[in-house]
Amino acid sequence: MSRITRRSMLAAAGAAAVVSAPRRASAQAVKPRLTAISQWSAGSDGAAITALGKKFEERGGVWQHSPVPGFTTEMMNKLRAQIMAGDPPACSQLKGPEIAAWSKIAATVNLDATVAAAGYEKVVAPDLARLHKPGGKWAALPLQIYRTNTLFLSKRALDRAKADKLPTTWAEFNALGDKMKAAGIAYPVCNGGTRADDGQKFEACLAGISPTAYRAAIMNLDEKALKGPEMKAAFAQLRKLADWMDPNTAAQSYAVHLPKFVAGDMGMMIQGGWAQGVLINAGFKLDDFIIAPGPTDNGKPVFILNADAFIFWQRKEPDLQAGQKLMAELVMDPAIQTMYSQITGSIPVRTDVDLSGAGWSDGQREAARTLKEAVAVNQVVLSLAHNMAQENGMTAAMIDVLTEYVKNRSITPDQAVTRLAEAVEGAR
Repeated sequence: MSRITRRSMLAAAGAAAVVSAPRRASAQAVKPRLTAISQWSAGSDGAAITALGKKFEERGGVWQHSPVPGFTTEMMNKLRAQIMAGDPPACSQLKGPEIAAWSKIAATVNLDATVAAAGYEKVVAPDLARLHKPGGKWAALPLQIYRTNTLFLSKRALDRAKADKLPTTWAEFNALGDKMKAAGIAYPVCNGGTRADDGQKFEACLAGISPTAYRAAIMNLDEKALKGPEMKAAFAQLRKLADWMDPNTAAQSYAVHLPKFVAGDMGMMIQGGWAQGVLINAGFKLDDFIIAPGPTDNGKPVFILNADAFIFWQRKEPDLQAGQKLMAELVMDPAIQTMYSQITGSIPVRTDVDLSGAGWSDGQREAARTLKEAVAVNQVVLSLAHNMAQENGMTAAMIDVLTEYVKNRSITPDQAVTRLAEAVEGAR
């Protein structure tokens, strides 16, 4: 009987979540410690992760965050190096399909018991939950949600153009752009020069024209959809945006233009909700701009979803295991998600967080409401530009085509459709 019991205990120990610290360690009151890497180092993102670290320390933990400034790829390179060296961080920023891909490279923590104890899965959108459960087991936890097709409008630019109606379709958007141009606004569209900036403008165009075509072409890589008329229409719309943008931004962030945007020298901006956090962090006021949903041509809300998350990597050290458990609890906490989103401009992953009180903008309330409405009509799609729709390699191949199209005005929409389909085929 004792032999069976011991075998059962060993089997259970092998399958248990690594976040559960050994009994001996807990008896010794191990101080939780967390090693974490992310790309968040400055601005509202840096402020939010720093605030999370302080909460971790307030709960008795040792917070060891190593930011990797720049794009997601640079953070992934550091993560890969640490994994290959046998020294993965206790947790790291990761998102979308990359969670499943990377969980095949190194062992992850089974968070099922911790998630179940918090009742977290009941308050997370099913499609989002699925991305964080490679193999059916929770290995990562979503922290915040952004809508990448959010439309920001400069109040001063609207005044200069004598416009009092917000655009809801692409035709209305284009009419407003023409009106701003006629009013002397040199660049009706405020832009950055980064690859992600180009990519998210295209995804806003396509999803606004047809979320069904977006899902088929961008998320499912259907060959017929990739060459369909909606793709050509999206490239044609993207060309209008590109013609209204400052071509001299090079590889700079959109944030370099925010003073011009607020001053009314640039009119409209298609960004994620993070732009709210960046604007506020830069000292601007909510009264300086309007936040609205991006244009949609079928009269129903469309939500292009980008979600940041932490993935948890197996570690043997009792203090790191205790730190992983504490971190998981904090990420799922409604109060932490409220704090985090109010700093960054995102909306909470938890659908039960009340956004009616102080600290939330009308734009965040609208985004949260639109997410629920878009889920109901099956018009939530995943962001290509921010590594939610495809793995990194496929994303890079597709974004290459999009950014070249934005920068090179001699490429026609027909040519762009062909090039994108060829890029997908080459990257499969």
